[in-house]
Amino acid sequence: MNDWRRDPPETDSPAHISEGVNDAAQPHSENSHPYDRDGNTESYLRTDHEDGFEPALFENIFAPEPILQERIPHVGHVGILGLIAICSLIIASLLSRAAIHFHFLGVTNLQQAQADVRYTLGSEAVLYLISLFMAWVLFPLLWQRSFLSGIHWNGFIAVRSLGKLVSISLLCFLLAMLNGYFMPGPPDTPIDRIFRMPGAAWFLFAFGITMAPFFEELAYRGFLLPAICTAVDWLREKIIGVQPRRADAFGNPDWSLQAMAVGTIFTSVPFALMHAYQTGYSLGPFLLLFVISMVLCAVRLSTRSLAASIVVHAGYNFLLFAFMLIGTSGFKHLGNM
Repeated sequence: MNDWRRDPPETDSPAHISEGVNDAAQPHSENSHPYDRDGNTESYLRTDHEDGFEPALFENIFAPEPILQERIPHVGHVGILGLIAICSLIIASLLSRAAIHFHFLGVTNLQQAQADVRYTLGSEAVLYLISLFMAWVLFPLLWQRSFLSGIHWNGFIAVRSLGKLVSISLLCFLLAMLNGYFMPGPPDTPIDRIFRMPGAAWFLFAFGITMAPFFEELAYRGFLLPAICTAVDWLREKIIGVQPRRADAFGNPDWSLQAMAVGTIFTSVPFALMHAYQTGYSLGPFLLLFVISMVLCAVRLSTRSLAASIVVHAGYNFLLFAFMLIGTSGFKHLGNM
């Protein structure tokens, strides 16, 4: 999956290029900045020595470099992320055993730790944070760009579209209510038993609207989804001979509809399976999670923003927890769930 340059626009005459260099030496006004108001740099994209002429002296200093179609993250990066997660899991397990050894929070053995939500969620939080730290350090070295740029964070899009994203969260919540009415899950699932642990509900509430949506989106729609989309397009190029697609205005991959459809399905299946144990492997919750994941994938792909899908995911979780909070009088009557 090699990188490639975007096709350059029609080349200008050498005289025009020289004029561009002279203009670049002058202070830029609002209308003469190499990046226009929409962030489009296409008129400045060109390859050196294109069409048989030499670039003007010092042109590469004044003109922005061509945007590269860097297809990241790809499948290999997903594998690296998996290795990072395994290493982080080992470290988190060792830290938990050390905490038990020193009777941290009054816990003296593994059985007590497994029944204490502070240990279970704490270990998961440590796992997430160590993984994030390692990924934040390693991947920029591989990508030659920042971590947030590589995962297509684009937080400004989430801020600009906040109202729409909240509305999507509400629609997902209403879908969950319908699913619970027509296809309810079993009465005593593992997640229900966790909620009944002393003080667990509030810990789950805080965890479920912060760390859980962030790291789940990072893994599934920050790495897995784009990797599958890229793999599908790469296979189409090699097998069918489809021409590589141009990058967008920010240098991010522009996947085909076929690639996005396949990526959405093969991202949503493992996402739903990841939660299957918590819901007792019941069909109704599995189908709900599969559909919710497809919605999150659609948000991520349509906005080109991982931050946008995190907002929807966190908003959806918040509405679920808020509904439970009201229905159980502040988590005091969990039998009403």
